[in-house]
Amino acid sequence: MLVRSAIALAVAALAMAISSPARADPREVLRACQAMVNRAAQPAQNGAKQPDDAEVARCRQVIRDWTLRDSRMSVDEDGRPLR
Repeated sequence: MLVRSAIALAVAALAMAISSPARADPREVLRACQAMVNRAAQPAQNGAKQPDDAEVARCRQVIRDWTLRDSRMSVDEDGRPLR
């Protein structure tokens, strides 16, 4: 029984590590944040849960950081000059 609990705990920890935002592709984090901010801007429909204010604030910061980063870039994602 103890072994099963330990295995279940290890599997849960592995799943959390894999799904962690720190390990996620940065562009996927940006897309998810843009979607969350868009959902937060719309009124709740049919009892849909609105995102938490702290999550929305974090996502707005992520979007701001990407905007500033992109404005300083002189090449696109493929390394070609923008100008």
